[in-house]
Amino acid sequence: MDQLATASADPAVTVRIRGVMGIPALLESLGSDPVQVFSRAKVDLALFDDPDHLISLAAAGRLMQQCIASTGCEHFGLLLGERGGQSSLGLIGLAVRDSPDVEVALRRLGTHLHLYYGGQVMNLDVSGDVAALSHVIHQPGVDAVDQLEDGALAILFHIMRDLCGPNWLPLEVRFAHRRPASLQPFLECFHTTLRFNAEQSALVFSANWLRRRLPEVDADLRRLLERAMDELRATQGTGLVERVRGVLRTALVTGHGSADQVAALFSMHRRTLSRRMAESGTSFAVLADEGRFEIAKHMLANTTMDVSQIAAALDYAEASAFTRAFRRWSGTTPAAWRAKQRPART
Repeated sequence: MDQLATASADPAVTVRIRGVMGIPALLESLGSDPVQVFSRAKVDLALFDDPDHLISLAAAGRLMQQCIASTGCEHFGLLLGERGGQSSLGLIGLAVRDSPDVEVALRRLGTHLHLYYGGQVMNLDVSGDVAALSHVIHQPGVDAVDQLEDGALAILFHIMRDLCGPNWLPLEVRFAHRRPASLQPFLECFHTTLRFNAEQSALVFSANWLRRRLPEVDADLRRLLERAMDELRATQGTGLVERVRGVLRTALVTGHGSADQVAALFSMHRRTLSRRMAESGTSFAVLADEGRFEIAKHMLANTTMDVSQIAAALDYAEASAFTRAFRRWSGTTPAAWRAKQRPART
């Protein structure tokens, strides 16, 4: 197979400003001038006048990178996320609350997240008495992914407290990046065990919370919400290829990334999925290879996991098989690719 191109972020993949609305105020609180930072990031500050304005995910990552460079704050994304919560979800947040219990609310959130925040996916996985709520940015070529995911975890933390009450705490919070120099801001935010170098970023908590009942929404408000959500879905639907790409970003590291398993998630037969992919000019195998390549690059660049651990996370029986695949994708070995990233991070 030919080498996979190192994809750049698609400017058509957008997110709502409300998810990063607090950036100007946070910059000022840390002693930086928002006008200068936004100018260097080539982002129009006027966009932040309305939380429902759209910004490309690429621009959001570029802006986050500039914020960190300007303030010297290596946990800028975490601080930004702490200022968010259910308000970051706007209409979706209201619609999610119209659920019988917490589990249904979270699954609805995962289903509708792409309507506000493109290029990313939220997934709820339940195994026995433990639940994991993960967030992954699957759009390739985005800067400061670790910061954006830290912010998303902080937002999800506050959403869980909105749904479950102030006594809710996770058992563990996992981060798909290396351990930061200072743990204190993370401990102050999450108040629990922290695990870095994880396969994906996630809040891990007792599955008992999923059965918590939620108050009923007024019938008139429910009708208004349903109408508004129908309009939102009609105007901002996401194509199947993008949705499959998002699902794969989580499925490949949880052992559910086969064509049959992914097709089942979309309530279709594998042959139907293959035909739909072909109609869009691609194939499931190509998307799966792209997904493995993006996950591998993220783990190599942002964690201290060794090659054998990354191979195992991607379900390769041996590290040598992963190394051969990575060379096919990139033209070089995982170790050589990782070494090239280090000068840029210092």
